[in-house]
This record gives sequence, C-alpha cells and structure tokens, in this order.
Amino acid sequence: MLNILSNIKALQKLPKPQAIIFDWDNTLVDTWPLIQKALNVTMEKFAKPLWTLDQVRDNVHKSMRDYFPEIFGDNWQEAGKIYRNAYNAINIEEIQLLPNALELIKTLKDLEILQFLVSNKIGTTLRKEVKNLQIEQYFFSTIGALDANFDKPHHSAIDLALMLSDIDLQKDCVWFVGDTISDVECAYNSRCHPIIYGHSSHKISNSISQEILKNGFNNSGIIPLYFNHQELISVIKNLL
Repeated sequence: MLNILSNIKALQKLPKPQAIIFDWDNTLVDTWPLIQKALNVTMEKFAKPLWTLDQVRDNVHKSMRDYFPEIFGDNWQEAGKIYRNAYNAINIEEIQLLPNALELIKTLKDLEILQFLVSNKIGTTLRKEVKNLQIEQYFFSTIGALDANFDKPHHSAIDLALMLSDIDLQKDCVWFVGDTISDVECAYNSRCHPIIYGHSSHKISNSISQEILKNGFNNSGIIPLYFNHQELISVIKNLL
C-alpha cells in the first residue's frame, strides 16, 4: 500500500510560484461521468465493452488524436465524431466546478499570480465550457488539444499558453496542477513543478505509478499531492 503522507507534506515545501498552469477535466471541473457517458456511447457503436468510471479515470488522459487510434484503430476519426456529438449533447448543462475550485482561482487572481489552462480536451470545446461557467477572465490563456502542434504531455501546449506572457520557464517558478500522468509528464517536459490533484475519495489515478509518485522522473524528487483545493489555497497564502 502506498504511503502518501510524504507527498502531502511536500506540498508545504513548494517554492512560491510566479504562475500556475491548471489541467481542466477533473482538476477544476467534474467531468469523469460525462466522459464515461460519451465514451460508452462510442464503445457501444463499435460493439466494444463498456467502461466503468474507474476504467475511465485510469486510462483517459491523452488527447483524442493520440488515444483514440489505440482503441478504435483505423476507425478512430469516425469514433471521434460519435464521441464529440455525445459529449457535446450533455456537457454544457451538466458540467460543474469541483468544490473550492472557484475560490482557488479567485484567490490566485487577487494575489496577482498568473493562471493558465492547458487541457487535452479539444480547444474549442474547452473554451466553450470555460465561457459557460463564466470564469474565462481568470486565465491568461486557455489551450486545448489541436491548438498546438502536439498535445500533452508534449511541451508545445505549454509553450503556446505562455507565449504572450512574461513568464520565462528558464527562471520563473511555475506550478502545473493536474490529475493524471499526462499532466505530470507535461510538467517535467516543460520545466514546471508537477502537483497532483487527487480524487475526493483520497485516490489518485492509476496512470501515475507508485514509483513516479514517490521519486518523480529520473529520481527528481517526490511529487506534491493534495485532495481538496482549499489545501492549495492555504499553502499559497502561507507562501506570501
């Protein structure tokens, strides 16, 4: 059994950030159930086994253009259309911010810490959701899949998000907060500090191995972990 106490304590030792990059799905908003519904509509169309919510949490972290070929092979583009139609039929009405997410981004804005969104959700869909929740004013930029040449975990999306800002990854401290291995890898690829946001049930995605959680990549160090955005608010206030 993994001992995560050290990961939770590591959150307290983070350096003060000049900026914070957030993942979107299941970091700031609760979309696993919506993704599961849309994915299972697609699975059913192709006579594939339906996925449980835990399967979705543990396996869905790449962008569609990187992941759907693994599931649907040569039919991945057709499957993508079915998925997008199913998802877009429910997302605007059902999407919700996670507990304390709004307070977190408001706090960061008040403290003049730049915020960015970088997601593997298709960019046009991502921005519609952000606008619908009326929080677009909190983010310097909002970048999704297909916006950059490559999606997470490649650094291209981060480079695009920061392009017009004054943030310099060579010298500034930037946190990257996300819930899957794609976010952790993207943080390392971009020279950001990875921070893992876990589920409210005190679980983390199985996409993140115990070895990575404990030691980071290439023994770069333990990865900070938290389960409630109020915890991050407290840490940030204590740093200032």
